Amino acid sequence: MSNFLLYMRRLVLELFEGGWRYFAWTLLLALLSLAGLNAYCKQFVHGLVTTGMTDQVSWGLYIANFTFLVGLAAAAVMLVIPVYVYKDETLHDVVIFGELLAVAAIVMCLLFVTVDLGRPERFWHMIPGIGKLNWPGSMLSWDVIVLNGYLLLNIYICAYLVYMKYLGREPVRALYIPFVFLAIVWAISIHTVTAFLYVGLGGRPFWNSAIVAPRFLASAFTSGPGFIILTLQLIRRYMHYHFPDAVLLRLRSIVQVSMILNVFLFVCEVFKEFYIETAHVASAKYLFFGLHGQHGLVPWIWTALAMNLAALSLLILPVSRSLKYLNLACALAIGGIWIEKGMGLVIPAFIPSPLGEVVEYLPTLNETLICLGIWAFGLLLYTLFLKVTVPVLKGKIRFDGNAPLKAIQ
Repeated sequence: MSNFLLYMRRLVLELFEGGWRYFAWTLLLALLSLAGLNAYCKQFVHGLVTTGMTDQVSWGLYIANFTFLVGLAAAAVMLVIPVYVYKDETLHDVVIFGELLAVAAIVMCLLFVTVDLGRPERFWHMIPGIGKLNWPGSMLSWDVIVLNGYLLLNIYICAYLVYMKYLGREPVRALYIPFVFLAIVWAISIHTVTAFLYVGLGGRPFWNSAIVAPRFLASAFTSGPGFIILTLQLIRRYMHYHFPDAVLLRLRSIVQVSMILNVFLFVCEVFKEFYIETAHVASAKYLFFGLHGQHGLVPWIWTALAMNLAALSLLILPVSRSLKYLNLACALAIGGIWIEKGMGLVIPAFIPSPLGEVVEYLPTLNETLICLGIWAFGLLLYTLFLKVTVPVLKGKIRFDGNAPLKAIQ
């Protein structure tokens, strides 16, 4: 236990070391997080009336971000599968960064669900023994289980592997490999269950499609590895954790294939909506062309489509082997998918309402501040995770039985 306490002390000390960029970045994220907390306090006092949501459009920016972040968390599996299933050593040194991102993303997911609750203090009704989880009949209960389970799995895997690296010991395969393979299945399940939450709502025809889950997975395996490509370059540049460009190019291959599937499934969905021309096409018409003079989402979805097609073109062309164009393609893909899975998926299903009302949704400033605060908090967590993990992986922080109680320089 004394070794573990020393380990934790060294990690805490490491958080307070760094250059001006590190402290400026963490300070900015901390201030944005506090601004978001202040905005949430206002919402907690006055209720969801502080948001742009209405009786007609009851899900908005919070659930849009939640949906995107579930995919970001699930994308860690695209680093795990090549390393642990196909024994591809190219990504071995960076797989831990994908799992740390999954932890931060799931924390943000849970926060977005919390702020979307009008009465978050009533969450205890879902705690087994105190309340009733309504499992297995409720899809919401499945989502609670898979999200929290995936969070615990990744926390354990990351903590165990980093601690073994600190001790200079070879990890015992029986203590983490079963959990790695369980996490692979679990990663796919978190986005599948999230998709089923939408598909299972019969009163929202816009979501009633069998390919929602595959679309979710394809977009997740595009935006997640794309985000990791960008962060790995920051880690290499500012944290001096060296790895070859082959790592980034291998991730490029994953993003490339996933983006092709994402666009293909998007086209399939558009064909299904507009070719048959049933009464249920109203939501899609509102999204792409406007309805009864209301067209708030039209610029959003066409922007997302343009970004996705531009990203796809760059990824297919050989120019994306250059990191400059690869970074541009990843940024376009992330932005396009965020719009497509957020504003382009959640909001249109509520317009028109079952009574035929066309009520548009526009986030309020307070709602936007809460979202920025949660994103800032998640990025702050990820930054701190990297700050203590990279020195252990590099050997800067390592166990020495004769060392005094301070970080080894």
